[in-house]
Amino acid sequence: MKPSELNMPKEKFEFASSNENLHDKELVTKPVSYFKDAWNRFKKNKASIAATIVIGILALYAIIAPIISPYSVAYKDAYYTFTEPMIFGGNRQKKGNEATFLSDYAISLETNRDVIVKGKYDSYITEDAYKKKIRMYEYKIDTYYSVGVVYMTLPAEKYQAIQEYQDANNVQIIYPWTDMSKNKIQFGEIPPQIETDGNIWYQLKMSNGKPVADVTYDTNGKPVYTDVYALYGSIEDGYTSKMRYEGEGNYQYAYATPVQNGNAYKVRIDYYNYYRYIHADERIDKPFFLFGTTNSGQDIFTCLASGARFSFFLAISVATVNMIVGAIYGAIEGYYGGKIDIIMERIVEILNAVPFMIVITLLKYNMEGTSQVLILFIAFFLTGWIGMAGRTRMQFYRFKNQEYVLAARTLGASDFRIMFKHIFPNSLGTLITSSVLVIPGMIFSETSLSYLGIINLNSGNLTSVGTLLANGQPYLVTYPHIILFPSIYICLLMLSFNLFGNGLRDAFNPSLRGAED
Repeated sequence: MKPSELNMPKEKFEFASSNENLHDKELVTKPVSYFKDAWNRFKKNKASIAATIVIGILALYAIIAPIISPYSVAYKDAYYTFTEPMIFGGNRQKKGNEATFLSDYAISLETNRDVIVKGKYDSYITEDAYKKKIRMYEYKIDTYYSVGVVYMTLPAEKYQAIQEYQDANNVQIIYPWTDMSKNKIQFGEIPPQIETDGNIWYQLKMSNGKPVADVTYDTNGKPVYTDVYALYGSIEDGYTSKMRYEGEGNYQYAYATPVQNGNAYKVRIDYYNYYRYIHADERIDKPFFLFGTTNSGQDIFTCLASGARFSFFLAISVATVNMIVGAIYGAIEGYYGGKIDIIMERIVEILNAVPFMIVITLLKYNMEGTSQVLILFIAFFLTGWIGMAGRTRMQFYRFKNQEYVLAARTLGASDFRIMFKHIFPNSLGTLITSSVLVIPGMIFSETSLSYLGIINLNSGNLTSVGTLLANGQPYLVTYPHIILFPSIYICLLMLSFNLFGNGLRDAFNPSLRGAED
């Protein structure tokens, strides 16, 4: 064929020299192993790489967070419930009437903290259910400061220890005791909440039909406790940690009320500083909840990590056991076939016909008092290996009549060697992919069971992502952060595992071995 017929320019067309010796050139490429070839294909899938990174981050969070966190799953605080996430600033938008606003404002005055963030608020006139006009306030509140002051009864030893601590550190923990007889609205009785609310320290009165706080200041610019009984004379000095209740003395404020014949004292405690005091030896400098707290005062950051770690551990353990049992069972079926295969398949069909929900229900009723974790493991194992056995059986039927298997059998290789030395390695890609994809399914199933309350994992230092979701559901509108972070976690995990599984499936696909984009 002439160069013109090949559409090639003449200068590009050269004849090989007949005087040269022509021979094959040595191949300089290196052999690529099975897993190396799979990795080369996997890393070309950008979505799978990103999903792998996300899964790694989620797994590291589940492993490391419970270790570095100063809190535990069992930790609960009755005063720091529904606390907003510190990752969002720890603030919450609040709406209330004038009495509510003044109560929060009084906490700011007494504790000298910005309970009302930056002191900013908006007010407007609206009508209540009886068409009566009332003034409402909208403002942002710091949920860590808004606890304010609480009533406590302390043993005498602890009472003395707190006194020594606040004197040594110049920190105010115990605040003046209030006179309940003055904590009431004019011409009214003492509201029930005032009897238990330590923050109602100011004198409430009516002005133009509205409750206001009668707050005055002493010569040092500190608020005067108008509802606290002064023991002697006029108020000249501000309240300091040096003041004590001694029964008799020249102190101006009642510091505490002795009870139980002086063996205990009822006091008003600044809970923020008290919290720092009781946790001084526990790596907790101040209340700090990165993801906020639940309705029972649990740290969501720690609970979510612990629940995720349990889910990972359970899913990986069950997947590993199911892979081993299913691979052995399926290998025997596929390799020997015939009557052995028929009998074993009928056993599989019987087990597979029992719904999973019935399995776990029967286990719960017949293993009452047994660990919920053990019940979950047995339930997932009883039917979980069936899918792995079916895939292994299919792979063995596919490869057992290949030439290399017939050659090994001719050379006298044992059945065990042929099964697990020659056939099983060729099935490994499919089995690994299937096992990895089983993990998110088990995590989702475990989360669903604990969310529905079928399995109770909320005990001691054990919890579950599903338990957190169930606890946060009633507060979806009022406190959405309780359910927000567990929802984000489980969504990221499911999506990432699906993308990761797609990349893994393509990487271990034998038909793509050596293929290039």
